[in-house]
Amino acid sequence: YCKISGMVTEADPKSWDTDHLRPYVSHILEIFGVDRLMFGSDWPVCLLASSYEGVVASAQESLGSLDAEDKTKFLGGNAIEFYKLNV
Repeated sequence: YCKISGMVTEADPKSWDTDHLRPYVSHILEIFGVDRLMFGSDWPVCLLASSYEGVVASAQESLGSLDAEDKTKFLGGNAIEFYKLNV
C-alpha cells in the first residue's frame, strides 16, 4: 500500500498546481495500482501550501479518468481494508 500525502508542501508552496503533481500520482498509480493507493491529506501541515479542500480537490483531479468506484477506493475504501476498520 502507498498513501499519497504531503505532496503540496513538497512542491513550491506559492506556485504549485495539480498539473505539477499529476506525473507523480500517475507514476505511483502505475506502480501500486488503484487497489493499493490511499489518500492522505497531511493535515494540518498541508495548510502551509493549500486549504484542506484544495488538497482533496487536487488529489481527485490528479487521478485523471479513474471511474467513481476506483476514486472511492482511493479516498477511503482501501484505507478501510488496510486498517481493517469496522464501518
